[in-house]
Amino acid sequence: MLTLSETASIPCWKVSKHSPPYTEKNVVLTGLNTIDTTYLDHAGTALYAKSLIDSFSRDLISSLYGNPHSMSASSQLSSQRVDDIRLRALRFFNADSAEFDLVFVANATAGIKLVADALRDAPGGFWYGYHVDAHTSLVGVRELAEAESRCFVRDGEVEDWMSGLEFEGRKSLGLFAYPAQSNMNGQRFPMRWCQEIRARCSKKENKVYTLLDAASLVSTSPLDLSDAAAAPDFTVLSFYKIFGFPDLGALIVRKGAAGMFKYRKFFGGGTVDMVLAGSESWHAKKESSIHEVLEDGTLPFHSIIALDSAFETHCRLYGTMANVACHTRFLAKQLHGRMAALKHYNGARVCQLYTSQNASYDDPSTQGPILSFNLRNSRGMWIGKSEVERLASIKNIQIRSGTLCNPGGTAASLGWSGADMRRHFSAGMRCGDEHDIMDERPTGILRVSLGAMSSQRDIDAFVAFLEEFYVDKPPEGVLVPLMGNISLQQPSFYVESLSVYPIKSCGAFRVPDGLRWVVRRQGLAWDREWCLVHQGTGVTLSQKRYPRMALIRPTLDLERGVLRIVCGEAHSLETKVLEISLNRLGTNALTTSLCQNASKPSTVCGDKVVLQAYTSPVVSSLFSSFLGVPCTLARFPPQSSTRCYAPRQTVRSRSNNRGPSMPGSFPQAPSSPSPSPTQTPILLSNESPLLLISRSSVNRLNESIKSTPSQNPDGTFNTTNSKKAVAADVFRANIVVAENIPTAERPYIEDTWSSLRIGSGNEQLPFNVLGSCERCQMVCVDQYTGQRGDEPYATLAKTRKVERKVLFGRHISPLGVGNQDEQGDGGCLGTVMVGDVVVPSYDEDDAS
Repeated sequence: MLTLSETASIPCWKVSKHSPPYTEKNVVLTGLNTIDTTYLDHAGTALYAKSLIDSFSRDLISSLYGNPHSMSASSQLSSQRVDDIRLRALRFFNADSAEFDLVFVANATAGIKLVADALRDAPGGFWYGYHVDAHTSLVGVRELAEAESRCFVRDGEVEDWMSGLEFEGRKSLGLFAYPAQSNMNGQRFPMRWCQEIRARCSKKENKVYTLLDAASLVSTSPLDLSDAAAAPDFTVLSFYKIFGFPDLGALIVRKGAAGMFKYRKFFGGGTVDMVLAGSESWHAKKESSIHEVLEDGTLPFHSIIALDSAFETHCRLYGTMANVACHTRFLAKQLHGRMAALKHYNGARVCQLYTSQNASYDDPSTQGPILSFNLRNSRGMWIGKSEVERLASIKNIQIRSGTLCNPGGTAASLGWSGADMRRHFSAGMRCGDEHDIMDERPTGILRVSLGAMSSQRDIDAFVAFLEEFYVDKPPEGVLVPLMGNISLQQPSFYVESLSVYPIKSCGAFRVPDGLRWVVRRQGLAWDREWCLVHQGTGVTLSQKRYPRMALIRPTLDLERGVLRIVCGEAHSLETKVLEISLNRLGTNALTTSLCQNASKPSTVCGDKVVLQAYTSPVVSSLFSSFLGVPCTLARFPPQSSTRCYAPRQTVRSRSNNRGPSMPGSFPQAPSSPSPSPTQTPILLSNESPLLLISRSSVNRLNESIKSTPSQNPDGTFNTTNSKKAVAADVFRANIVVAENIPTAERPYIEDTWSSLRIGSGNEQLPFNVLGSCERCQMVCVDQYTGQRGDEPYATLAKTRKVERKVLFGRHISPLGVGNQDEQGDGGCLGTVMVGDVVVPSYDEDDAS
């Protein structure tokens, strides 16, 4: 086997390329910190090679490039390079420069908008038709069509429409747009449509132009524009889909259709020969070339120069686009076959693959290397796309989920009508959210897309991932172990540890043994009262995106009345320390200068809140430098704006029209009166006032983790290396309970609790159990190192999944109404302490 090596991406990516048979080039990615990454989102963007960046860097260092709109030597050099690269780009698509011109744009969407804007300015506007499988950017053109617009739901409708009957009597110009390849499922559409439309409707007054979205196609397949008579009038594409870099697009214009741009009214710098800006409004547009008329302002000339290096590198690595097409088609066919063959123990299929009836992975004219699908369990229930993408992410597999910027194709594949989608929107569904299943059907699709750098190893790893987590094996037990003869009423539990998280998503403050801690209606005193907010967006930061937040460790010094914050290792020279007054008035002399604050809008778990942000540069610079993101500290406002617990619900059960009942949602405006005694108030926690876990459940989970062999990058398992146990800290619980008799551990018994009392004698504080805690990949962050792994979520997903949810721990809330304390920010209901007895009550059904 011939082995070559090439480094891709930035220096943290290592790539080796293998060539088994002819053109089946396999590229294996090894990501940051030597963690193997399986990249399967090439339809989003290709991965760029390190040698491309090196080549571009050498080019910039060795030459001086000035703004092309000048006569200086450096400017003329830029102009010369741009002209040469424009020609090279046309030749890459076999487009004769005598028949075509290429306009550099930001991306394919910018090219689409350029065409639509010109037609919008035509007298009488324009008629618009588009295929249902179009990208969102093509769909958006309909808003500019003054005459009318039409969506062609099936290919047959396009064929019937092209018969010419519908052209009679229409006098406005027209535009028909469609994708060369669906970015959703890879279906390819006939290139002949462009020629047939031109032949049947070429009259000047009702001429129909054709716009081809080639962005998805060109990432892995040649685009041949050698026959100008059969080519689209306008073709749009994005170069980063082919090369990964630069972020640049193109609009290729057939010169025979260029007259349409005479209607375009806007002009920018560089597109006119003369402009009068005084009382007389007049200008003279350039007429030397199409691109000079359309490229407004200064071109991104450095990006265009980078494109030259991209062509060179791509040719050296892969030869031709035909090689890439052959390679990706081979892998896509294999992956499709292996996914279609996956079955559960009862014979039910695992994957619902969304492919066109007329498409085949054997025929490159009908199908590209994209697979769209959803998953079902052995009972036929759909598995949420968000869960799959989360689990894939922690296993270092990069895929895409959602509607994939293809609303028509996705809705048609899933069987959703327009009325259904509008109902989903009213119920709270938004693009990118986790409303995965509505009316017992999926709301989005999972997508795997292959590219030039994809390899056999990628295919093996992804199939192994599906087999490990989503192919159900014969059931071997029940979720909650049997409790034997142990009395359910026996008070055999105690509080092993208490933890407060003063700053949301940062480290824990462990309550010292022997110290009784105040419990308020919102939970433990000082818990999640502060947070870090992004200074640009106002969104609250979390460990899910910034795992180093675990290394920000706050300590509550109640005697001095300060919150002491340590960023980094305690004894490191780079450790930073900050002290913040617990008193909102900032009377402590040590911290008065830091306590100035200003109201700042933010978003917490979907809620819009107004926080009190610290304005001191000392505060913001400390956290910003440590996390590498512009942020500052903020505090939850007083009791008047407390959020309220609302359990996760299915959309089907919601009856109001104000959107979904989300965790922590406001029942009324923030300035409204405090929540009633019947409501469960929370501060900045995600869902509930308190989170409880069981030590025996953690132990049982770790037994499962350690019994699982570690997985190799290719999806095989290393039986000589088992996984390491995780600390209970990763679950970020407020209360950890344990059995008084370790030998009588009852893992997951807390799943049956309906309520509990904590304390001793007559001073037991009652708590209500709100439900189980749904887990995400944040539990994979090591709370002592700030590093992210794949456990315990990988094992939880296999052992603790109930009705599409991965569960571990229980949400609880204190019961009763206490007296308002001196700070006026919550009633004190009582106290708890490490060692207190825990007496649970059980659900009657479970107890029986």
